[in-house]
Amino acid sequence: MGAAGSKLEKALGDQFPEGERYFGLENFGNTCYCNSVLQALYFCVPFREQLLEYYGNNKSIGDVEENLLTCLADLFSQISSQKKKTGVIAPKRFVQRLKKQNELFRSYMHQDAHEFLNFLLNELVDILEKEAQASKTDPDTPAPSEKIANGFKNGHANGPQKEPLITWVHKNFQGILTNETRCLQCETVTARDETFFDLSLDIEQNSSITSCLKNFSSTETLNAEDKFFCDKCCSLQEAQKRMKIKKPPHILVIHLKRFKYMEQLGRYKKLSYRVVFPLELKLSNTVEDADNEYSLFAVVVHVGSGPNHGHYVSLVKSHNHWLFFDDENVEMIDESAVQTFFGSPQEYSTNTDHGYILFYESLGSDNNN
Repeated sequence: MGAAGSKLEKALGDQFPEGERYFGLENFGNTCYCNSVLQALYFCVPFREQLLEYYGNNKSIGDVEENLLTCLADLFSQISSQKKKTGVIAPKRFVQRLKKQNELFRSYMHQDAHEFLNFLLNELVDILEKEAQASKTDPDTPAPSEKIANGFKNGHANGPQKEPLITWVHKNFQGILTNETRCLQCETVTARDETFFDLSLDIEQNSSITSCLKNFSSTETLNAEDKFFCDKCCSLQEAQKRMKIKKPPHILVIHLKRFKYMEQLGRYKKLSYRVVFPLELKLSNTVEDADNEYSLFAVVVHVGSGPNHGHYVSLVKSHNHWLFFDDENVEMIDESAVQTFFGSPQEYSTNTDHGYILFYESLGSDNNN
């Protein structure tokens, strides 16, 4: 990596961002799914800053029991405090902890980057919630989470906690969907809210993120065997159902459903469809119908023709430069190269590098409140 590192430093020259670090991550036998997601999260600046703040506040407490959150914070702190600007780091403790925690990631088989991201974010939330709960029941312990879990209200209220704890992970990634069902007999609308950390979108050939989002929020008619039980009519009725985004997240994570189960094959197949993802995205399928603008800052790419083998790499935007992370290797790429990862317009193509998970950051500051 020495040569590649110095090559990257040469390429950036005077434009090398002050205080930034670009480090490749060592692969421990098919851990590219983990490395590619970790790079995307490291360059999600609000998440990185809050994780490092958490690390700073917890370091002083002494022997905190090791968990996935402490291992991740330790890794990010290790990268950010390197004397060199570029190099390679081995995320050994983090990978060991991950395998210890979840048997799904124990084998050396090809893993799914989206499953890993989902597991990681939910695990971080669980740890923060447990810490906040523990500090509530034991007032004598220093309570890092109360300071850090931002939005931990009712800390001293008696009785059950009414508000669910809003951690800094929620503040970055959580959005709210509303599922509206309108009875076609009495016109009553039933709305049910649900939270999400990412949106999983069905994809079509030669489409775009905007059209996939439109399909996600399109109206579906419930009839025949799928009729809806209307509380007002007290019976099964035909209805119309649609899903809209009630509260867009600060960091919008979009997962393209590239792996589809094919009944006739009896297995999953990778869809290499060309799906255009813009550098700037207007999110219009929201309840308020206000255009929320987002900017792309990371892409986790699946390389390979099938779901059970292949490789993951990531593209990251940092200080207006695009970088390509492939395990230990880091290089600069041109912004125009991002479009080579949209997918293939034909079924069979030599290009098997396809955008799989997209990370967008809101351009509106109000989302971060």
